[in-house]
Amino acid sequence: MSTTTAGGTATTATEGRALPVIGRLESPLTTYYLILGTTCTLVVFGLVMVFSASSVEALIADEASYAVFVRQLAFALVGGAAAFVASRLDVRWWKRLAFPTIVVSVLLLAAVIPFGRSVNGNRNWLAIGPLQFQPAEFAKVGLVLVGAVIFANKSAHVAHLLHVVLPYLVPISTIVLGLILAGHDLGTAIVVLVIVAAVLLVAGAPMKIFAMGGALAAVGVALMVTGSSNRTSRISNWLNPACNADPDGWCGQSVHGLYALADGGWWGVGLGASKEKWEWLSEAHNDFIFAIIGEELGLPGTLMVLLLFGVLAWACFRLVSRTQDRFVRIAGAGIMAWLLGQAIINIGAVIGLFPVIGVPLPLVSAGGSSLVTTLVALGILLSFARHEPGCKALLDARPSMIRRSLAVLPSRVRSAPHPRRSR
Repeated sequence: MSTTTAGGTATTATEGRALPVIGRLESPLTTYYLILGTTCTLVVFGLVMVFSASSVEALIADEASYAVFVRQLAFALVGGAAAFVASRLDVRWWKRLAFPTIVVSVLLLAAVIPFGRSVNGNRNWLAIGPLQFQPAEFAKVGLVLVGAVIFANKSAHVAHLLHVVLPYLVPISTIVLGLILAGHDLGTAIVVLVIVAAVLLVAGAPMKIFAMGGALAAVGVALMVTGSSNRTSRISNWLNPACNADPDGWCGQSVHGLYALADGGWWGVGLGASKEKWEWLSEAHNDFIFAIIGEELGLPGTLMVLLLFGVLAWACFRLVSRTQDRFVRIAGAGIMAWLLGQAIINIGAVIGLFPVIGVPLPLVSAGGSSLVTTLVALGILLSFARHEPGCKALLDARPSMIRRSLAVLPSRVRSAPHPRRSR
């Protein structure tokens, strides 16, 4: 069955039903609510899985079964409040905060060298009283904002190395990377390289910069790997098929991660019923939480995580491609590359595609620094999305529309005819 529109164009009934859906996707509010919805869903889902994956280890450590969950919930509340504040700031404020953010981050990274704490061989933690955090996580935000400010203000000279590209790469990115590598945190350094590459790519840097930067990055990673017997063993064992079949050897963590995914099968063993979290799989609530998701919730659980990150990627791409502000475009692309790159590295390590380098799954893995910083970054994206054409006006109009609807509702109820009682 077909109908004819006012312009004389024939449309089928199916197409007619699809048009309202397409129209809603083209709404100025779409990007905002997609980012907000996927963020909230991933955080809540992560809290559930952190509680499930950490309860056994907490009991074995003579703690309450919900101890890790309570800490993660506290960080989620702090990060949510920070994201709310970040989403309300104007874009001009983020331009002003770019250089102070990177300066504070560099100072904190420098303080890690003499005063930092080592965790699992990486000296990347700083403790202030009872609070322990990773300054490298906050440096990611600073790198994104500074790169966006530099390339947005000098777009006409972006192809000139001395004017724009080298001032961002040499004194800023190199210092941040050097301080991170001084703490032997190769995983975070790789994520930082992904952020820098994305910022340069969207800014329009010449391709020879990527060739030079890629060569230097390869040399740096090679030096970091060969300079550490632990990393050399990880790479060589990852390339050795025999190691990946031994659950009690060097590759035991990866092997047990694959066991967890295999045990889950199609539909999973049920929420909370994981066997690998009983001290078989180390870092079950942190770097390898994706394996617990696959074991307890099966293929639907893992596909849901991938789908949520896919929706978040599409929302970020929609924001970057629709904006006319170069600062928003570059910063949005940097944050998108950061979150998706980190998720790909984490999931790739769990399924055996990459060696294990200790990178958490954004918004899902346990870890206060990562969760708070990621929520702040998503709050920045919400701030950008709020200032899309028409979005802010619609968001500001929503409360008044709801108040008018509630005010009209009682009068409609009073004026409605009273139904007669049946005898």
